[in-house]
Amino acid sequence: MMSLAARSGAFSPYMQASAFAVAGPLKALVPGVVLKGEKILLDPKKQFLCRESLNGQSPKTGPAVSVSINGCAGVRLAHTDVRIPDFSDYRREDVLNPDKSSHESGESRRSFSYLVTGASVVVGVYAAKTVVSQFVSSMSASADVLALSKIEIKLGDIPEGKNMTFKWRGKPLFVRHRTEKEISTEAAVNIAELRDPQHDKDRVLNPSWVIVLGVCTHLGCVPIANAGDYGGYYCPCHGSHYDASGRIRKGPAPLNLEVPFYEFPDDDTVVVG
Repeated sequence: MMSLAARSGAFSPYMQASAFAVAGPLKALVPGVVLKGEKILLDPKKQFLCRESLNGQSPKTGPAVSVSINGCAGVRLAHTDVRIPDFSDYRREDVLNPDKSSHESGESRRSFSYLVTGASVVVGVYAAKTVVSQFVSSMSASADVLALSKIEIKLGDIPEGKNMTFKWRGKPLFVRHRTEKEISTEAAVNIAELRDPQHDKDRVLNPSWVIVLGVCTHLGCVPIANAGDYGGYYCPCHGSHYDASGRIRKGPAPLNLEVPFYEFPDDDTVVVG
């Protein structure tokens, strides 16, 4: 605020105050109202105006210049004709009436807000679930890889007492057709004497067929079938002996040969994987 005070003395009754509206960003210059006083009485006890005494007496809305003892002029930007946008099209009908309290429609408006919020949450959760499902499915194995994860073997091609080796998931797979003597011998083994105790019936679905991975549990070597002290499998690398059920009986191997998942679709076919 700019202020100016002058000691006018005897000329103060002849001084007048005037106000003008100046051009603002939204309105051109228009004349203001000029007020004139016929007679101004001076109070000799009242202190002369100065910068400090004018504090609080001049207009607060714009720059003002005080030119007399009892009169002041204010200069304000003209903004009273600014048109306010009409937002009625965006408001609810319950709150359009300015004479009606909005508390009466508060319950319905809150219900609408809760409904919109709940619907947004449901849509967001469904979208997140879809994105996660697509991401997880993109990381799963493709159809060609899944096709290679299974192998179908015709059991009629394996004679009794023999073992055949197949390649499954990059590993050797032993399929052994056991004789009745081998079945009875392995079933009679005392489990307490085994390093990795496991009964023969827990390792086979059909007693005539033993299906194990041809990977030694010691250091991953490939054992030899129908060899060793127990007539099952023998690893010549470090001297591990397995019986006809694939159980470790002698040597450094700590565990039995691994039994993969398999099933018999019919009596002449086995599917591994």
